[in-house]
Amino acid sequence: MDPGDPLPRQVLPTDDVWSTYFTSYGPVAALILLLVTLASLVSATEVAFFTLSADDRSSCRESAAPADRRIAMLLDRPRRLLASLVIFNNLLNIAIVVMATYLTWELSQLAHASAVVLSGITFVLTLVIVLFGEIIPKVFASENSLAVARRTTPLARMALLAFRPLSSMLVNLSTQIDKRLPKQGYKLSVEELNQAVEMTGSETTVEEREILKGIVNFSNLTARQVMRSRMDITAFEDDLTFSELMSRINASGYSRVPVFKETIDQIDGILYLKDLLPHLHSDDSFAWQTLLRPAFFIPETKKVDDLMQDFQRRRVHMAIVVDEYGGTRGLVTLEDIIEEIFGDINDEFDDDTPAGFRRIDDHTVVVEGKLPLTDVCRVLDVDATTFDDVRGDSESLGGLLLELFSRLPQPGEEVQYGQFHFHVLSADNKRINEVRITEMPLSLS
Repeated sequence: MDPGDPLPRQVLPTDDVWSTYFTSYGPVAALILLLVTLASLVSATEVAFFTLSADDRSSCRESAAPADRRIAMLLDRPRRLLASLVIFNNLLNIAIVVMATYLTWELSQLAHASAVVLSGITFVLTLVIVLFGEIIPKVFASENSLAVARRTTPLARMALLAFRPLSSMLVNLSTQIDKRLPKQGYKLSVEELNQAVEMTGSETTVEEREILKGIVNFSNLTARQVMRSRMDITAFEDDLTFSELMSRINASGYSRVPVFKETIDQIDGILYLKDLLPHLHSDDSFAWQTLLRPAFFIPETKKVDDLMQDFQRRRVHMAIVVDEYGGTRGLVTLEDIIEEIFGDINDEFDDDTPAGFRRIDDHTVVVEGKLPLTDVCRVLDVDATTFDDVRGDSESLGGLLLELFSRLPQPGEEVQYGQFHFHVLSADNKRINEVRITEMPLSLS
């Protein structure tokens, strides 16, 4: 044999081939099984954390258990957590495929396995990855989401830390892409709703149409949009005597009233009128402050549908809206939320005329400046997004006019936007009190 010729391949007996194969590559196969197990845990973690119900998330936020607190902390950054788990799972699956391909190639070289055998091995490996690495753990986790989430919090935290740079980059990239994509907002939904309602003809009343619009808009509303501002909150000081308190309660007509110390930004609690009933004959020495119940504080960005669930779970009817500095921004009640769907609800103490506006004729209405823009749009029978292009961050009619005038207008000043003509009837050096709105014919606008 010529020294330059390649050495002939050594062909081992079948038993020796398999013995050599498992001896040489057994640790690699064991590592593949370990990676499949880890991939199944990551898949289960991903599904468990992102199929938790609203009640489960709320209970985790309020729980004192360390595992529940860790779940709440991880869900504070849901997009980063999801990106980290997806990256981790994909890297594991790639590693499994690469190692499985390597083992299959070595087997083909060592034992001259046929194409049928190699195809069978590839099919089995694919089945193992899909079945045990994806389907089974995800099905199990979706049915036992809270239990699985509690057990896999260490894995989720490890993924969040290990892939922080890459996940942050992906989240920022997706955010930029999301900003540039056209979004379907409330207007499209209302148009589709109106088309569906109109198809019913005379079977649909005006009231039913308004309720349907309220339902569509409900999930998009925030506490800031439905709250009554701090200027309109009826609240009591905590240093009132009992007789002074009873006099103020009789004048207010409310069954639940916030109580504050020094300023309304320091609310101590909520006083329920029913808690005072056993003490009606007490004198001024009675410490009525001991009857205060804890106040429920929420951020102004909280969604109204989530707030409704909080009211049901906590069995309260009132929430104090605070700003980013902890100051009191406003107040939201259960009645305020319900009115967003069903319209104004008047009890036996309310005037028959809806609060905040009075109609002059079919095209003219006088509105208080503090009325929320959502209510203004309802009064004018227009889409809730009509003034979105000019409203800025304002939530009331007065705020809208400040945007239109770019200053605080004086009584008698007028401005027009679209087909609506605004005439300021009453204003002082602090706010706009009353505005006359006239809807002009489109041909004249």
